[in-house]
Amino acid sequence: MNYRRSQHAVGTYFFTINIAERKQDLLVTHIEVLRSAFRLVKQRHPFNIDAIVILPDHLHTVLTMQKDDAEYAKRWRLIKSSFSLALPKGERVSKIRYKNGKRGIWQRRYWEHMIRDDNDYRAHIDYIHYNPVKHGYVERCRDWPYSSFHHYVIEGLLSVDWGEGSYLIRLISLESDKKLNDAEHVGIRS
Repeated sequence: MNYRRSQHAVGTYFFTINIAERKQDLLVTHIEVLRSAFRLVKQRHPFNIDAIVILPDHLHTVLTMQKDDAEYAKRWRLIKSSFSLALPKGERVSKIRYKNGKRGIWQRRYWEHMIRDDNDYRAHIDYIHYNPVKHGYVERCRDWPYSSFHHYVIEGLLSVDWGEGSYLIRLISLESDKKLNDAEHVGIRS
C-alpha cells in the first residue's frame, strides 16, 4: 500500500513512533541504546530535534529536516533498525515479519504531521512536554527525565513549573484544538 507523505525541503514535522507491544517499557529501559541510535543517524543524515519525549512504549518528537532533504522515512527506518539490532532477540514476532527477517519491536508505521505555522509548532511542543503527565507517569513535567522539557527550562524557553496550575488550563485547550485539527488532517503514515 502506498501512503501519501508530505515532502517539503526544510520541513518541520511532528512524529509519534510506537513499539509493537504497547505494554512494554523498552524505550526507557534501553534509553542509552535509543540515544545512540539517534546520534548515529543524525551524524550520517543530519536533522534537528526541536523537541522530544521518550515514554516506555512510544515517543513523540518535532524534527526539522535539513535544506533540500525531506527523507524523514529513511531516518526513522535507520533509527528503528539501529535500536532493534542492539537489543537481544526474544520479542514476539508475527509469521509475516519472521518470514521477512524482521524483528517485532516497532509498529511498522508511524504518525507524521507537517507543522503548518508557529501556533501549530508551539502546540505540538507543548503536547510533547506534557505527555508524561497526560499518561500518568509523573505529576509534573519536570519530573520526567526523558524529555526535552529540561533543555527548554535551561535555555529559558519554559519555566520549571510549566504545565502546572494555570498552565494546565492552556494545555487542555491546546489538546482540544489538536484533536479538532487532527480530525481535519488526513493521517499520513509510512
